[in-house]
This record gives sequence, structure tokens and C-alpha cells, in this order.
Amino acid sequence: MNKIKLIAALAVIALIFLVVTRESKDNLSYIELKRDATILAFGDSITYGYGVPQSFSYPSQLQKKTGLRVINAGVSGEESSDGLLRLPPLLKEKPALVILCHGGNDIIRKRSDEKLKSNLIEMINLIKASGAKVLLVGVPNFGMLGFKTHSLYEEVAGETEVFFEEDVLSMVEADNRLKIDAIHPNEKGYKIMVEAFIKHLKFI
Repeated sequence: MNKIKLIAALAVIALIFLVVTRESKDNLSYIELKRDATILAFGDSITYGYGVPQSFSYPSQLQKKTGLRVINAGVSGEESSDGLLRLPPLLKEKPALVILCHGGNDIIRKRSDEKLKSNLIEMINLIKASGAKVLLVGVPNFGMLGFKTHSLYEEVAGETEVFFEEDVLSMVEADNRLKIDAIHPNEKGYKIMVEAFIKHLKFI
């Protein structure tokens, strides 16, 4: 094989490698769900849809948008320690995905960041053990000016290697036009959350 043919062959091999690598990375960036999958939406009042009709909550809007069964397992006022105790029976529903949006009440009530982080990690471990995938939703640090996502959520996502939606809730919280009060989203706010979650999903 002469030098030109060798260079051409190496170029083709390199191109194939780049394409395969890119496809692999793309696949890792999506949560693959079958069309008969169940999603468990687990959290507190933001998951429940406090202050809006249930049809406007994000689990209801997500169900309508995807056609999948979405269980609304949000409890208003709940802290992460109680959520950790409540989670195991819900996993018996065999969800393929759990959207975990929890900890806002811990942050607002100034509970221990270390305990919140530990509870979130334990929740994720339980979800993984059940065979479900996790989409962790970053919650704002309500104790600071503005609505920047609390840093511990990125730490949890990195340590547990789960899918992470970092920005959408903080973005909604920062815009009073998207809320019914100081904390809870309105119909439009929940719609924006749903659109952000769907970007993580790939239906197979």
C-alpha cells in the first residue's frame, strides 16, 4: 500500500471512530423510554402542583405531552427525610424513570445541607436498585439572593452519575410571571418544566 492510500485509509478509520464516538455520547445524553413506560414524578409541592388545578401540574402536563403514564407522587410541605421513607412503596409501581425534584422545604427551613445531600443520594440508590433511571431536578437555594440552583444538586448528580436538569426550576422561580406566589409555578411555569424534561427523553 503506497503512502497516499495509507493516509486515506487512516482518514476513513478516524472518521468512522469519530462518528461512532459521537453517536455513543449522544445516546448517553438521553433517557431511553419505551412507549408503555411509567414515569414516577416524586417530590414536594412543586411536583404536586400546589395552587393550580391538577390538570396544570407538571406530571399531568407531562402525561398529556408524552402519552405515558405519569404518577404524581408529590406531597406539599414534605422534607427529604420524610420523602426517603415514602419512596420505597412507590417503587413497587415499577417506573422506568423517576423524576426526582425534592429538597425545597429543607432549603427554605434551613435544614442541614449534609443531611439533604445524604437523603437525595439514598433516594437515588433506592431508585437505581429498583431498575429505574433517575432525572434529578436542581432546586434553587432559596436562602440566597436570586434563584441559583443549590450547588449540592450538581454534587449529587456527579457522585451518583444520574441525568441532571440543572436550570429549569431556577429559571421558573426567577420569573414572577411564571408563578402563583413566591415559590410555586403557574400553568405556564409547569409547561416550561415539562418542555425541559422532555428534552432529556428519547422514545424507543
